[in-house]
Parts: sequence; structure tokens; C-alpha cells
Amino acid sequence: MPLRFQTSRATPDTADALVVGVFADDLSSKALPDPLESGFLSAQGFTAALGEVATVRSSDDGKPSTVVAVGLGSKDTATAATYRRAGAALAQANSHRKRVATTLLADVPEDLDHAEAARALAEGVVLASYRFTAYKSDPKPVALERVVVVDEGGRTTTAALTTGQAVADAVCVARDLVNEPGGSLTPSVFAERAVNLGREHEFAVRVRDERAIKRARLGGLLGVNRGSTEPARFVELSWSPVRPKATVALVGKGITFDSGGLSLKTTEGMKTMKGDMGGAAAVLATFCALAAVRPQVKVLGYLPLTDNMPGGDATRVGDVLRIRNGTTVEVLNTDAEGRLVLADALVMAADARPTAIVDIATLTGAAKVALGDKMAALMGNDDELITQVRAAADAAGEMVWHLPLPEYLRPKLDSEVADLKNVGGRDGGALVAGLFLKEFVPAGMPWVHLDIAGPAESSENDGELRKGGTGFGVRTLVNLLESFGA
Repeated sequence: MPLRFQTSRATPDTADALVVGVFADDLSSKALPDPLESGFLSAQGFTAALGEVATVRSSDDGKPSTVVAVGLGSKDTATAATYRRAGAALAQANSHRKRVATTLLADVPEDLDHAEAARALAEGVVLASYRFTAYKSDPKPVALERVVVVDEGGRTTTAALTTGQAVADAVCVARDLVNEPGGSLTPSVFAERAVNLGREHEFAVRVRDERAIKRARLGGLLGVNRGSTEPARFVELSWSPVRPKATVALVGKGITFDSGGLSLKTTEGMKTMKGDMGGAAAVLATFCALAAVRPQVKVLGYLPLTDNMPGGDATRVGDVLRIRNGTTVEVLNTDAEGRLVLADALVMAADARPTAIVDIATLTGAAKVALGDKMAALMGNDDELITQVRAAADAAGEMVWHLPLPEYLRPKLDSEVADLKNVGGRDGGALVAGLFLKEFVPAGMPWVHLDIAGPAESSENDGELRKGGTGFGVRTLVNLLESFGA
């Protein structure tokens, strides 16, 4: 049964448990709501650190007999992320219960927008409740079905919870796509899912097959696809309000499985390569949230979809591909394929003359080496757009770090036989990849590149994250579109 949120002015008697938020400041001052008692919590080692949980049995007649205390950390440092983490703790502590009530929004600090806290709370609950069970013979989904938020906010709180759930549900769409095996989620299957999701969430979808891809002169996509028996697809998405203030194009890398091509990866290197379409998944999932958040901008999406296989006619090292805008690229490493399909997609996006372009891709291991597995690399050609994306990521609770695109590295891409080569050596690998993509964005058109090779997947259950695909980037893109041009 789908998870549902509702609001109430009083704690319902039918709840299986009551979840209460505790700030560390209140624990030390002993100013705790009934039936919590600071001495008992302290004896359990509870310090009210963010996300920490303690369970208390209550003897109150007519009220839930189980009370779960969730730490909120210091009140002075509380942000929307505090309530997202608290929502995740609620879901984890009550995964075996069907109905819970919570007063987590009862004491939101005055300097924090109450609706933002409510939206983040819903996001945390939904994201931490996520499970990928499609291939489990005996799936064990989370039992939680209903969360009653005890709050005086009325319609405002209800609307915020609804929006938060819609955004988190979209993130889960991306997670499902990333977690799906590459042999099941082929380019054509991905495209079919996009069509179905478009019908469900009210956005337009156009799918280009092989013939249409050839007519569109998408030489990078065709070159990467040469070693595969699965035909490529190019998916275009569109959503618009009645009077859009601007147009934002989103481009997502969609390599449904990356073997490395003839520059073959090791078995260890291939283990997570079913998720090499995390950028395309994030873009498609973002569109699934647009009808709920209704940004005042037109949104276009471009998803080049193929796997990268070492078939008998695979692109050879040294082959030259021609991108849609006529630029020729010497392929010196077939495992640097993502930038080839993105080049075509960036040209397609630019042809629509949007106000700005944002691409998102699991592009380089170098970005993960530099920033670890929880932070995305942020690059671009426009300081204002970079600032907007970084602010959107901060508000979403997704970590990004701005890296430069230094011109002194640009000569690494010079080729003796073509306009460009697709690799430039090990030094500054993430930056060189960004410089390659920059070549396919017209001068003067604001563009940002997000390399999510690190945070697209998680190796552990941590807060709202679950092992496997994270859906990283969806919340950032949604926030960017909501605030764009404001």
C-alpha cells in the first residue's frame, strides 16, 4: 500500500507509535514534552544528536503506547536538512509499523520556514522507506503506510508534505532505473518507461529510433552504439507552464551499461556500470516532479541512450566520429564514451536556444577520486548559473563542489587527425572532460555540468540513502527549476 501523509491537530489514538523530536538544547535543559524524561533518555545514552533514536514505553491511556524520540541536534543549526534526516530516522525506526503519528514539526525554529521543514520531513520519510525488491523472491517492503503529522499549519503544511512526497517519489524513480540490471533496462526499455512516465506525470516524450538518430546526425551516439546488439534511442522531454519566464534544457548521460567498449573494463570496474545512466535517470525523474512543483519555466530534456559494448564492429581506438554540429573527434579511449553521447545531446539542446543548459552525468572516475563518493563536481561557463545551481544543491541537501575549467588544460584535447580527441591523459581528468563538453555549447549560452560519478550510488544505508542508486541530482534540479529566474 502506498505511503500516505495527513495532518491533524491532535495525536490520533490509532497510531502504533508517536515520534517526538528532541533538540539537544531541550535535553540539557530538561524541557521535554511528555512522556519523555531526560534522566531516562540520558541513561540510554541518548544525546539528541541529529538522527539518533530512542524508544520509550508510555502508560498514557488512549494514546500510543510507544514513543520514539528522534534527535534534532542543536536548535541553532537546524535547517531543512535537519528535518529530512529526522524523517529518515522516523522511517527507519518504524519500518515494521503501519501507522505512526509525529510532532516533529511542533517546534520548528522561527528562522526556518515551516513549510520547508515539512517538505523536507516528507522527503526523508519516503526516501528512507525506499527498497528495490523487483528481483527478490521474498521481498520485505517497509510496512509503514501512514504518517500523521500533528501540526497547526493546516493546508500549508499539507501542501508542503504533498510536494515533498512528490519530489521524493521522483527520486525513487531514478533509484529504480539505476538499480535495474543493464540487461533488463536496455535503451529501448528505458525509452518505453519514459513514454509511460510522461503519460502518468503530464509531460511530453519523443523517442528517436535508429533511423531518426541517423537523420539527426548524432555521430557520437551512433559511434558508441556500434559494438552493441541493442539499438540506441534518443529521448526528448518537454514540460511547460502557460506563460514560461525562461527555458531550461536538461541533458542526461544515458549509458545503460558500460563495459568500456574495446577499452574493456575489469570485472570489478563493471560492477556498478548498470548505473552509468544515472544522469539520464535524474533528468527523467525530475520531469516526474514538475506537475507537482509547477516551476514557472519551460523545461526540455535530452537523453542519449545506448550501452557501450565490445562487439565485432565496435568503434576502434583511433576511429574518428563526427558530432551533430560537424566537429570531428578522434576516439583514443572507448571507455570515455559518455562525453561523446553528451556532445550530441548538448548540440541538440543548444539548437532549441534555451535560456540555460544543465547536463548531469556519471562521467569520470577522476571526479570521484577528487571529491569522494558523496559530492558532485560542478563546472560551467557562467558564474550566475553556477551560483544558482550551487544554491539549489545546498537547499536540496545534495553536496556539490565548484571546480574550474582552466584553459591551460585545453591543449590536451588537440588531435593530430581530427578537431578534438576524447581524452587528454590522467592529469585533471574531470576538468578535461568538462572542457571537452564546453566545446559543444555555443559561446554566450549559460551552461553547467554536474559530474555525479561519486554520489550516484551509495555503498551503505545512511540517513535517507539506501544501498544502490541514490537518485542524486533530482532534488537539486527540481530546486533549480523552482527558483530559476526568481
